[in-house]
Amino acid sequence: MTDDTPIDLEALRERIDSLDSEILRLINERAACAQQVAHVKLAEDPGTIFYRPEREAQVLRRIMALNKGPLDSEEIARLFREIMSACLALEQPIKVAYLGPEGTFTQQAALKHFGESAISLPMAAIDEVFREVEAGAVNYGVVPVENSTEGVVNHTLDSFMDSGLRICGEVVLRIHHHLLMSETTRRDKVSRIYSHPQSFAQCRKWLDAHFPHAERVPVSSNAEAARLVKTEWHSAAIAGDMAAKLYGLTRLAEKIEDRPDNSTRFLIIGHQDVPMSGEDKTSIVVAMRNQPGALHELLEPFHRHQIDMTRLETRPSRSGVWNYVFFIDFKGHHDEPRVAAVLEEVKLRAAEVKVLGSYPVGVL
Repeated sequence: MTDDTPIDLEALRERIDSLDSEILRLINERAACAQQVAHVKLAEDPGTIFYRPEREAQVLRRIMALNKGPLDSEEIARLFREIMSACLALEQPIKVAYLGPEGTFTQQAALKHFGESAISLPMAAIDEVFREVEAGAVNYGVVPVENSTEGVVNHTLDSFMDSGLRICGEVVLRIHHHLLMSETTRRDKVSRIYSHPQSFAQCRKWLDAHFPHAERVPVSSNAEAARLVKTEWHSAAIAGDMAAKLYGLTRLAEKIEDRPDNSTRFLIIGHQDVPMSGEDKTSIVVAMRNQPGALHELLEPFHRHQIDMTRLETRPSRSGVWNYVFFIDFKGHHDEPRVAAVLEEVKLRAAEVKVLGSYPVGVL
């Protein structure tokens, strides 16, 4: 260590203080500018919608492209997400319903997408999330739609069949499961483990190897599992970071999921039709007549127009009119000429087509 180290360190601290002051000034300047934008919008249309999913996606993509480090681009995007969330809340805090209870991965997805300044409200079931949005009690809803390990969430797909809501966005959340216990629990005394059935399935191999004799008790959510463990001395819970923090639990083991790439995709539902952002996805539901070659007829226009289909799911028809329906996700926006041409062809071949929405591909 050289003699001038303290001087250099003090100079660096002064530089950081100066940068902090400049960052503070610029954030508030941005907030003031956002307020001016809101006032212009209100003057033009008193019923204007302040939250614009396509604009937010464009801003985040631009910031990530400009980033030169040393901070990771996703970390930078998360910082800007919070800045935008706080700026939006100055005019109108967003109310978001999510599949609860508090502390679930769905709440984590809601806050990841809308930021901590959003007001998040837990609902007991997926159809309740849809009802709250339809009634106008909240601005948006967040529901899970598929997991990389366990597959599609059928309840969400079925809810779209009877709803007029639109898909306004998506968010993909890396799912990390931890084995949690209270401060009064001893590892060698754990005889019962609580969790949601899907989490048990995603951690099966780890549990078989480390707690083969512990009773596995399925509950309605991982947050409920964490709540139960808080009051018991011989049990543990499989849950995520939010539940651990909410109930003050200790991590007995971290990231116990069998697949390291375990992730869940969530959909943002609302009333608005989202304009093009430059990198979009479209979701549709299609009812086909029960005849030979029906699936080939449905898929052929996508292949011919070189539309990238990202998901195809089949569900029984709930109306009884048609035997089955297809849920399809593909890249592109319904306002793009190529996509519009495909949708027109599909409508001619299908018994019924419903566009659930075009929306920005998840940035974070």
